[in-house]
Amino acid sequence: MPFVADLRVVLRGRDFRRLFAVRLVSQAGDGAFQVALASLVFFSPERAATAGAAAGALAASVLPYTLVGPFAGVLLDRWRRRQVLLVANAVRTLIVVAIAVLVVVDVGPSLYVAVLAALSVNRFFLAGLGASLPHVVPDDELVMANAVSPTCGTLAAIGGGFLGYGLRQLLGVGDGTDALVLLAAALAYATSAVLATRMSPGLLGPDHLVEARPAAGVHALVDGARHVRERRPAFDALAAIGLHRFAYGISFIATILLCRNHFADPADVSSGFTLLALVFAALGLGFAVAAVITPLGSTRWGTSGWVWRCFVAAALTEYVVAVTISVPLLLVAAVVLGAAAQGSKICVDAIVQACVDDDYRGRVFSFYDVVFNLAFVIAAATAALLVPTDGYSRPVYALIGSLYLLAAVGYARAVRGHPVQVH
Repeated sequence: MPFVADLRVVLRGRDFRRLFAVRLVSQAGDGAFQVALASLVFFSPERAATAGAAAGALAASVLPYTLVGPFAGVLLDRWRRRQVLLVANAVRTLIVVAIAVLVVVDVGPSLYVAVLAALSVNRFFLAGLGASLPHVVPDDELVMANAVSPTCGTLAAIGGGFLGYGLRQLLGVGDGTDALVLLAAALAYATSAVLATRMSPGLLGPDHLVEARPAAGVHALVDGARHVRERRPAFDALAAIGLHRFAYGISFIATILLCRNHFADPADVSSGFTLLALVFAALGLGFAVAAVITPLGSTRWGTSGWVWRCFVAAALTEYVVAVTISVPLLLVAAVVLGAAAQGSKICVDAIVQACVDDDYRGRVFSFYDVVFNLAFVIAAATAALLVPTDGYSRPVYALIGSLYLLAAVGYARAVRGHPVQVH
C-alpha cells in the first residue's frame, strides 16, 4: 500500500517523528473536544436541534478558521513555530478546562466565547504544523509527508472522538459527562505541549524572523487571490473545491439532523448520538480509503481527472439518497462522500502547490483556507433555509447532487485539453 510505504519512509526521521507525535496527540484531543461540543449543542435533552440551530453552531465553529487564517501565516513568519505549538497547546489546555467548568456552572454566552477562543487558537496550531513540516523532512519526502500527516491527524481525531463517545456511553448523558470529556481533551493538549518541548526552539523555523504586522494578513490574502487568478490550473481547482465544499456543508448539516430527529426519537438523544458516531466512523473510513486509492486513481486518470471523478461519485450518492434513505444507506453514503471529499482535496492541494510560485505559496494557501471555510459558512446559511428539522428532503438531496455534478462537469470542461498531472 503506497500510504503505508510513505509513512514508513517519513517516520525514519527523528525530527519528523517528534512533530508527528505533537500532531497526533493534539488532534486526538480535538476529536474529544468536538464530541463534547456536539453533545452540548446538538444532543442535549434541554435543547432541540433544528436546521437553524445546527447551521448557526457549525458556522460559528468554522468562522475562526475563516477570520484567523489570513493572519496566521504572517504571524508564523514572526514567531518561533516550536513556541507556537507549545504555547497554543498550553493556552488551549487552560481554555478547555475553563469550558469544562462553565459547562457545569452555567451554559451561557461566556461558554460560547470560550469555545470560539479555543477554535481560534487551534487555527494557529494547525498552521504552525503545516509551516513546520519542511524543516523536519528532506525536500524529496515533502510530498509524502504532506499526504500522510493530515490523514493520520484526521484518524487520530476520530480516535479521540470515539474515546469521548465511549466516556459518554459509559457515564451517561449529562453536563458532568461532557465536562469529563472536555478534561480528557485538555489532558491531550497538555501532553502535546510537553511533547513539543522535545524539539529545540529554532528547529521548526522560521529561518529568518521578519517584522510583520497583523494588517499584513489582508494584503497577503489579496496577493494570494491575484496570484491564483493568474494561474489558471490553481484557479480552476480552487473554484471546484469551493463548490464541492458548499455542497458537502449542506449535506453535513442534513446528516446531523437525520441522526438527531429522523432515525431516532428526538427525545432519545443517546440513540441519535450513537448513530452520529457511526456516521463519523464511516466518514473516517472514507478518508482512509481515499488515502489508499487516490494515488492509484490520480495515476490512472491524472490529478485533475481524479478530482472530477470524485465529484461524480459524490453526486451519484446524493441522488440515491434523494430517492430513498435508510441507516445502512446513510453509512455507505458517508464512506463514499468521505472518500470523495478527501480524495479531491488531496489532489487540489497538490495542484495548487505545483502551480503557484514558491514566493506566493503561503499567501495562496491563506486564500485557499478562506475559500474552503467560507464555502462551509455559506452552506450553513443555505441549509438553515432549506433543510427541514428532520434532515430529510428529496428536493434538497437532489439539489446537493446537482451541485456536485455541476462541480464535476465544470471542472472537467475547464481542464479539457490540458489536464493537470502532479507527481
